[in-house]
Amino acid sequence: MQTPPRVLTVAGSDSGGGAGIQADLKTMLALGVHGMSVLTAVTAQNSTGVQGTWELPVEAVRAQYRSVVDDIGVQAVKTGMLATAELVEAVAELLAATGAPVVVDPVGVSKHGDPLLAQSALASVRTRLLPAATVATPNLDEVAQLTGVEVAGEEDLREAAAAVLGLGPRWALIKGGHLEGEAVDLLTDGSEEHWLRAPRLDNRHTHGTGCTLASAVAAGLATGLDVPEAVRRAKDYVTGAIAAGFALGSGIGPVDHAWRQR
Repeated sequence: MQTPPRVLTVAGSDSGGGAGIQADLKTMLALGVHGMSVLTAVTAQNSTGVQGTWELPVEAVRAQYRSVVDDIGVQAVKTGMLATAELVEAVAELLAATGAPVVVDPVGVSKHGDPLLAQSALASVRTRLLPAATVATPNLDEVAQLTGVEVAGEEDLREAAAAVLGLGPRWALIKGGHLEGEAVDLLTDGSEEHWLRAPRLDNRHTHGTGCTLASAVAAGLATGLDVPEAVRRAKDYVTGAIAAGFALGSGIGPVDHAWRQR
């Protein structure tokens, strides 16, 4: 049997299964790649929020990464919750030596507004992590946190993208899902632009959208797609997953990663 493309996620655990490592691996399975993981933090998390977080030691993160990459190898890497400056620095160092496409989801807060990145880690994200990214996928809150650019409407997305590109990634995918109207995202490398649009869906169960999108992009890159096509297909997949999102617990439910199989 042929070995499928391999994608490594470096992120935190969501005990509720809607985001984080769990969402990443579900997405990878749904898109036909072999998902592997480096756990950076454990969260106590459910549909109502994050009740607690515990970061892993840097040496545990480094050991997991080396164990997978040195033996199995990777065709793409995706990063999510890195929590602390020490973990950001260690992961950035590992990524720089890997030689595979990297999708950076600069996770700052959870869907429920709970902080997942220490303020002291922002400088390391700007100067170490984002320069290692093939594609960076910030939402509008993360754009503001990292660059100071506030996006009030679609007309501000270009400014946001330019500010993110100024921090070093090859491509910036600015997610406009928090805006009114259509769900519009802007993908650019500074010379070409790709506007991705989808209807806004009337479904509050959207937990895990950011993790899912970044993992879907990484899956596409691992199969050999170029960045614009990987992002286009990822957007289509996430739109379907949001449409099929379901209630879970008493709060915000997850997107449905298996919507194409149901």
